[in-house]
Amino acid sequence: MGAIYLLRHGQASFGSHNYDQLSPLGHEQGRVLGRALKARGVVPDRILCGTMQRHRETAVAALEAFEGLNVPIEEHAGVNEFDHENVIEVAEPRYVDKVAMMAEMAATGDPRRAFQTFFREAVARWVNGHHDGEYKEPWSVFKLRAVTALGDVVARTSPKGNTLVFTSGGTISVVCAHLLGLNDLQAFTINWTLANAGITKLLAGRDGLHLISVNEHAHLEGTPSPMLTYR
Repeated sequence: MGAIYLLRHGQASFGSHNYDQLSPLGHEQGRVLGRALKARGVVPDRILCGTMQRHRETAVAALEAFEGLNVPIEEHAGVNEFDHENVIEVAEPRYVDKVAMMAEMAATGDPRRAFQTFFREAVARWVNGHHDGEYKEPWSVFKLRAVTALGDVVARTSPKGNTLVFTSGGTISVVCAHLLGLNDLQAFTINWTLANAGITKLLAGRDGLHLISVNEHAHLEGTPSPMLTYR
């Protein structure tokens, strides 16, 4: 059976002018991820990543562990994350101004927690499907894109090969929910728990596609410095 590893990107740069780039910790998480894959004997023969900066930077960092590997990184826009900035701005138009948003979050004393509370509500509004015309990519369109991309990844995976897919939490959540038969809100229950640089494993064979593990992150625990993050 062919193995597909859905790999969430490392920590992005929350609060910076370019969220899409990895933080210094995110780069190190990528390297730890690569070493963990190599340690478990995973030798990739296909490498896919979304077109986002944080996807490619995570891939590059992880692949440092595989010296001499001659497998190209193929971009696949289908595994890109949803447009979280659009979801935020539709829920609260004032937050088109990111400086104003961060100032309001900072005023709470715990900007990360304040943002997470707001973001959960913004995502729930997006997912409920009652306001689809307001979004660049409605939830139903994003879900279809992710499931379609999954089918394409399966088609590209050789029967006994290992495919690495560097992607994001939203995409991984949709895939897991699809395979487990969960509803839309349950999909995002998965999303909130996914660790940066976590591993979700699928097996593809003649009898179908099987979800083997979700959100493996032991490789980020027990390290000399804190490595486990979720955003």
